[in-house]
Amino acid sequence: MADTYSDLVNSTVGKQVASRLGLPRPVRLRRYAPDQPLVPGPVVVAGVGDAPLAARAADLLRGDAIDIIPVVAEGQRVGAVVLDLTQARELTDLDAFRTILGPALKRLAPSGRVVVFGGSIATAGTDPMLRATRRAMEGVVRSIGKELRAGATANLVTVVEGEEANADAALRFFLSGRSAYVDGQVVTVGAASGGPAAAPDDWHTPLVGKVAVVTGAARGIGASIAEVLARDGATVVGVDIPSAGEGLARNANRLGGTALQLDVTAPDAGRRIVDHARKRHGSLDIMVHNAGITRDKLLANMDESRWASVVDVNLGSVIRMNEAILAADGIADGGHVVCVSSIAGIAGNRGQTNYAASKAGVIGLVTALGGSPDLYARRVTVNAVAPGFIETEMTAKIPLATRELGRRLSSLQQGGLPLDVAETVAWLSQDANSGVTGNVVRVCGQSLLGA
Repeated sequence: MADTYSDLVNSTVGKQVASRLGLPRPVRLRRYAPDQPLVPGPVVVAGVGDAPLAARAADLLRGDAIDIIPVVAEGQRVGAVVLDLTQARELTDLDAFRTILGPALKRLAPSGRVVVFGGSIATAGTDPMLRATRRAMEGVVRSIGKELRAGATANLVTVVEGEEANADAALRFFLSGRSAYVDGQVVTVGAASGGPAAAPDDWHTPLVGKVAVVTGAARGIGASIAEVLARDGATVVGVDIPSAGEGLARNANRLGGTALQLDVTAPDAGRRIVDHARKRHGSLDIMVHNAGITRDKLLANMDESRWASVVDVNLGSVIRMNEAILAADGIADGGHVVCVSSIAGIAGNRGQTNYAASKAGVIGLVTALGGSPDLYARRVTVNAVAPGFIETEMTAKIPLATRELGRRLSSLQQGGLPLDVAETVAWLSQDANSGVTGNVVRVCGQSLLGA
């Protein structure tokens, strides 16, 4: 969908007008392409104390032929800053944000990246100083995201002590163009059952040999998820209702996968998905619950049909399908489940009480399953993405003024693309990311609405 405002303020004359009037001027974001470097430019890598993740990050980046520098030289541009504060124990350690990160931000290139590593709150115990110090990092990083300009982003990765080896995939994601519309987020990396997460043979195709199922795959975000998973090497089974069969089959043929027509609310939907994936492709490794509907109305005018249909399609069907998908003969050990929630489930939305209920329920479901000892023992991860304003056919129908507000009310001052949601889903589907479970990652450009 065209963003006429962005095109205007980035034109030769529009730049001057926008500058004089103080208007927001969103820039074209750096998105992933196989032939581009992980980071375009040198990276500042620093930390407090022993900084084990700084050393690990430096080794990883050197392996990608990226220059590592401890500080920024006068007049130098940097592509990213990686700051390791996992060893921060007291409030005074937070001054590293000001002394190390502050000067580097002035030299950050357009679409630059700030990645901060911190210790996990979950392992901070009852020490008030330690918990306060670690929690303070969230406030700093979210604020940095709102200070950055020109498409730059800032994110925080909290790491359980001793699990530093599981953070490589998160670092790569947040530094790369794959995370273009992910900003101001906090992701927790913990232990992966069975030992450290395994790196793929090729980071450009990390899903080779995997079989992925995507519901709601005929169009929009679902179609984009299917495309990115296939690009990253997976064999994709697209699922959608029979009335969308033509588009579903076309997408499946283009991606070299298969199509399965079914209603996700059917009692046997989960079993049919498992049987199709296993019989046609030999396994089920990745399950993406994307199918969803909206039936908007103010709660005072909401009828039973609108309420029940949205809650059942968006949430009830996921719970029922998971009975078969998460069974011993369902998703393979080491598999990954990704649910598509929404920022509406976090911040709420006028006229969408039914939709917000269903998407908040998805977050509750993911939190519960992410903490399941049985799934952990099987090395199955469960996470969610929560899109914000994404340029789709649905948002194109929103009245102009509301649509423009949705686009501009974020740190990146523009709407995201279905591709941005798909990139985050694909990252959460990697075996290298198996230390990440029970997380909800907003893909919203750090929307100013919601937490």
